[in-house]
Amino acid sequence: MTELRIAIAGAGGFGRETADAVRDLYPGTGVFAGFLDDAMPGLLIADQVMGPIELIRELADVRLVICVGNPRNYFARAEIVERLGLAERRYATIVHPSAQVSRSSTVGAGSVLLAGVVLTADATISRHVAVMPHVVVTHDVVVRDYATLASGVKLGGGVVVDEGAYVGAGAMVREGVHIGAWSQVGMGSVVLQDVPECQVWVGNPARKLRDVVRPESLAHRAALR
Repeated sequence: MTELRIAIAGAGGFGRETADAVRDLYPGTGVFAGFLDDAMPGLLIADQVMGPIELIRELADVRLVICVGNPRNYFARAEIVERLGLAERRYATIVHPSAQVSRSSTVGAGSVLLAGVVLTADATISRHVAVMPHVVVTHDVVVRDYATLASGVKLGGGVVVDEGAYVGAGAMVREGVHIGAWSQVGMGSVVLQDVPECQVWVGNPARKLRDVVRPESLAHRAALR
């Protein structure tokens, strides 16, 4: 059986946080293979960036986690996954040892749960979801592919965070609310009603600020939902 090795796409803050989570999961091993990054191949940080992300195609024994994206471009993770077209088995799922995941909850391929995350009963984290430190996901919540929950987010029971949505740091979402696909909720916002897709909402209570333009490269995703 081939020994597990994991590479991280993206050598920025989220990537380095995930690398530390991998080291905490597998202490004293060589499971963490290194970073892949299109913007800074060959850069030396804590570990060497091995090359561009496309290099993963040549590393058949290495599993990948995509750790890119920020509030200004939260589409990047989905664009890279769609571009690579790798089989789901090529992706690793990272759950920090201090995260609390209930036995009735599920976490999909390529997703990352950092330190202090809590998933209570029957929560669903889909594929390639980024869940930052100290997020609380309560009962019957569904977080769909490519979504991001920034640090300290609190989701009430039955919330749906649709595909690619970004929920900013410290935001709170009322029970049963639906955050639409590719929408963004500003940091510290309090969301008391449904957010339509492709909109930015901010404030307490949160209100629409502006529309979001989904990249053409992801337009086909709407037909798949």
